[in-house]
Amino acid sequence: MKKVIGFLKKELMLTIAVSAALLSFLITPPSWDLVIHIDWHTLATLFMMLTVLEGFKQENIFRPVLLLAGKIKSMVGLSLFLVFGVFFSSMFVTNDISLIIFVPLTIILFRAGDKERYILPVITMENIAAVRGSLLTPFGSPQNLFIFGQSGVTAWRFVGYMLPIWVISGVLLVGFVVLLYRKNFRAKTSLVQTDFAGTWQPERKPRRIAYLVIFAVVLITIVSRTEYWGYVTLFVAAAVLVIDRRILLKTDYVLLVTFLCFFIFSSSIAANEGIASFLGGAVAHHEYVWGILLSQVISNVPAGIVLYPFAANAGALLYGLDTAGLCTLIGSLASVINYRIYVREYPGKGGQFLLVFTLISLLFFALVAVPGYFISLQPL
Repeated sequence: MKKVIGFLKKELMLTIAVSAALLSFLITPPSWDLVIHIDWHTLATLFMMLTVLEGFKQENIFRPVLLLAGKIKSMVGLSLFLVFGVFFSSMFVTNDISLIIFVPLTIILFRAGDKERYILPVITMENIAAVRGSLLTPFGSPQNLFIFGQSGVTAWRFVGYMLPIWVISGVLLVGFVVLLYRKNFRAKTSLVQTDFAGTWQPERKPRRIAYLVIFAVVLITIVSRTEYWGYVTLFVAAAVLVIDRRILLKTDYVLLVTFLCFFIFSSSIAANEGIASFLGGAVAHHEYVWGILLSQVISNVPAGIVLYPFAANAGALLYGLDTAGLCTLIGSLASVINYRIYVREYPGKGGQFLLVFTLISLLFFALVAVPGYFISLQPL
């Protein structure tokens, strides 16, 4: 029992998610319909990326990126490189995947340069970059993809609608990075060696190529929105099993279960007639606020699924969902991923992460919430 309690204390987000899922069974009894409405597509995509990127770490495939970043001698320059690496990549590989790629790289680089005190604020800015960079494109985040598919608007119309707040967010991120180093703007990285980038063993080249091919297949699956994602998931699992079955044991199943529990909770809410009736009268013309508030309870992806049927302005709902990740950790599932990556590297420092994350994110929220609201008044 002590081990179980200790584990639950250590895995705070998992504890919250499991508690929410169990509570949801009091709202809506378990049923087959509940199972069907869980977002298995998102879970499968997350499994594939977590597994393949474990293979990347094992084979040190990110070595060229590390070496490139290691050539940047300014801490301001390095931080901007990492933050905007997330900002731009999240538009194409989704916000959660961009964090899975760049946050571990940030930790490696800052450890190697003896700059660990900057890790928390920088990965918090990367979290903001993921949330705000991904909002530009239809496939930048699960909630974008869902509302884009439901709304029927063209991709160009979608991008044009999201462009103003995307530009504002990018400019603010530059200001936040500069503000972080305001007392030591000329700080150097101290990356005088390249040992942190590791080496490539020639005999393991086939494995590196195999993981790159699998990664490309996963990206094509995400971007194409193919209905055959289930078969691709089985292919990825089988391929990794053949290449190195130990990688499957290293996949972060705690994070997957956390997501599953949040989806169970959101499905239960959506299936409850009383709650659905209330939302039907409350959400229309208040989508922006509802998107932000409900996301703090069940996260933005499930909140989008719950609220969309009751929204009169899908654009306002989308703006609210894409802003929700700046309030609390639960506001965006991408933030949960960031938290998980950090506490795996720094066990016992989850509280410190929450403090820094909340302070910086809320400051950013305060600057973009009002402009976002007025822009969202225009229909998508």
